[in-house]
Amino acid sequence: MNIRQAVKMAWKSILGKKGRSMLTMLGVIIGIAAVMTIVSVMSGYAAKTMEQFSAMGSNKITVNIYSYVYTEDENGNWVPAGKDYFPDLYAYCKSIPQYIVGITPEAYASVNVVYGTKNSANFEWGWDDATNQMTGQYPPDVYYVSDQYSACNNLTITKGRDLGELDVERYNQVCVLGSQAAEVFFGSADPTGKVLQLNGQNFEVVGVYAPRLTGSDAQNSTIDNFILLPYTARRLLGGDRIENFTVKARDGVSTTEVATRIRGFLNGLIDQSTGDSYVSPDDRWQQSMNEQMGMISLVLGGIAAISLLVGGIGIMNIMLVTVTERTREIGIRRAIGAQRSSIVTQFLIEAAMLCGIGGIIGISIGTLGCYVAGNLLFHMTIYPSASVTAGALGFSVLLGLIFGSYPAIKASKLQPVEALRAE
Repeated sequence: MNIRQAVKMAWKSILGKKGRSMLTMLGVIIGIAAVMTIVSVMSGYAAKTMEQFSAMGSNKITVNIYSYVYTEDENGNWVPAGKDYFPDLYAYCKSIPQYIVGITPEAYASVNVVYGTKNSANFEWGWDDATNQMTGQYPPDVYYVSDQYSACNNLTITKGRDLGELDVERYNQVCVLGSQAAEVFFGSADPTGKVLQLNGQNFEVVGVYAPRLTGSDAQNSTIDNFILLPYTARRLLGGDRIENFTVKARDGVSTTEVATRIRGFLNGLIDQSTGDSYVSPDDRWQQSMNEQMGMISLVLGGIAAISLLVGGIGIMNIMLVTVTERTREIGIRRAIGAQRSSIVTQFLIEAAMLCGIGGIIGISIGTLGCYVAGNLLFHMTIYPSASVTAGALGFSVLLGLIFGSYPAIKASKLQPVEALRAE
């Protein structure tokens, strides 16, 4: 018997008992669909997370300069004692432009924002579980930054101008808005030249940044809902000494070099008896998240693979039944000279076809599941990669060969005389 004849016989056997064959394939179908959906959805989640990281800027290094010693100011508040090291760090970073694109403080300013009848203190917001979207209005985040904040965070001016070095040096009362903050306070009108009141102090809007996220992603995020002030505005609005900074390396290769240089510079600058520093490339968080998602994928994939094991056992069981049903046929073939290898091949092909067909159906269901899950969870279209699809089909066929081996070998060992006596 050649391979073509074995395939025809296997196909005829499967079609002859459609209901039993479908039930036999069910475990494989569920397992393949589940594994494909989990792997693809986790890949989509990783891509979405990386998109968020990319929107906030890549090749960034977080620098913390903190003090061990605090002192009481004229208002009775405890504030860090000792020297403000940022001017030195700023000058050092500007001295190595071959490695660094920019440096900026990134300190939150606790202020109330007012324009006309709109007051951020009155904003209310929540989350609608039915639509999976934010409702109401989230108060804008206000930050003290340098003129290099946009370079550090991949921001592009769409109206007006960016913060300048002179704005910082001259203590100018100006601000730049994120696209969401501009829409909240000014709607579709051009905000440039308008004046916001921050804790009662007037700040002129000199520019608006382009949105980093669009569509449904922007509706579910507050990434562009911010107001930036020159860090020297702390003189008017108050706040603790800035201790958190962001440095943007020129490229991924330079990130480690920059972190090492800054770490060495600060170690030689800071009095270790009064304070210290912490320097960390942000890509460590991305790597950690990728590792965590990989572990989650393995765990969930392992759980889904249990159904494949169950499906494989079902294949073995039904093939043993098939061997019993076709004992006389096997006896006749053996009596007229059929080799044991041809018997093994026939049953292995039938088991592989059962699992292969189940795999194809599972791939179809898994692809549909990826599409639905991607649009519901991430508002993006996710399809399984070609490698995942090919791997799922190949694994399903391999499953049939593995679990069909025992019934096939058992069939080939039947003695012709005993097989012919079977009823």
